[in-house]
Amino acid sequence: MKTRLLILLLGVVSLNACAQHKTENVFIISLDGLRWQELYTGADAQLIENKDYVDNTNELSTLFWRETPTERREVLMPFFWNTLAKEGQLLGNRELGSLVNCTNNMWFSYPGYNEILTGKADDARINSNAKIQNPNETILEFAIKQEGLKGKVAAFGSWDVFPYIINEGRSGVPVNAGFEKSADEPLSEREQFLNKLQDEIPSPWGGVRLDAFTHHFAMEYVKKHSPKLVYIAYGETDDFAHDGEYDHYLKSAKQTDQFIKEIWEYIQSTPQYKDKTTLLITTDHGRGTEPLDTWRSHGTDITGAGEIWMAAIGPDTPALGVVEKGQYYQNQLAATAAKLLGLEYKIEGGGKAVETFIK
Repeated sequence: MKTRLLILLLGVVSLNACAQHKTENVFIISLDGLRWQELYTGADAQLIENKDYVDNTNELSTLFWRETPTERREVLMPFFWNTLAKEGQLLGNRELGSLVNCTNNMWFSYPGYNEILTGKADDARINSNAKIQNPNETILEFAIKQEGLKGKVAAFGSWDVFPYIINEGRSGVPVNAGFEKSADEPLSEREQFLNKLQDEIPSPWGGVRLDAFTHHFAMEYVKKHSPKLVYIAYGETDDFAHDGEYDHYLKSAKQTDQFIKEIWEYIQSTPQYKDKTTLLITTDHGRGTEPLDTWRSHGTDITGAGEIWMAAIGPDTPALGVVEKGQYYQNQLAATAAKLLGLEYKIEGGGKAVETFIK
């Protein structure tokens, strides 16, 4: 009897050990307004040689046009297709029946980021891009209060509304966004240089800095502090699209892909992160397709603007590649991050708990 009991107890311990996640760190990454169409099929045939949206059509075609959608997406976002698609999961290829949608009905940035980070749409209160303090608690704010995560949560964004979305003052989450300089004393030589360079290189937009600054400020912080939960929000793709510059939209998408590659390579080369870190990647909203000019726009009146995508790579993500079929939602990302970190962050939608999206 004692032997049987011991075997049973060992079996329970073994099952519990298997049930625990290997993930100890999560990086949430977003690319503002990047369409699922470009992610899954590459450059758009109707836009790449359209002189209304491209200055040098020959150059852009040389860079990004290939005969098949598979070739086009690989040349546009090589890290996604050479690494993430082989070792992780991608959802939202609607041509294969994989659907990812916003649950908010706004289909623009602040409501999308609120949903990504809180797991809930809030159309009653989050219905503009105005700089109002978010009344909702994000997964970042919840996490920073938990044992073992105090001082280990941070956020970086190109858009100057992120301190409000994350409610920096109330939450205690350090946010570097917009045109903020690094104030993380003592500053590294690289941070000092980035602070100086940000003053010297003008952005094309009033409220959004160039993504290179967001990326490198984030990387310096990660190297200095080894945070366990990080949010990095790249913004250029949306702003170039609004400006009708399809060439810069594609070039920015490729550059962001390379930024994410750099993050992943650093993670996999650093002992405190290697094989213990998951990347969760998504976008805040989609864009239009028909009529053609609506690729520049999004919002409730733009068909397709609520259609998005999600991706994941990490030790608890089965290598399924492009997931075929299924309905997923933007509100699942926060729940996924919480579960991977072992947090009891309760999110409810439609009267039931929101599920994770990793299959």
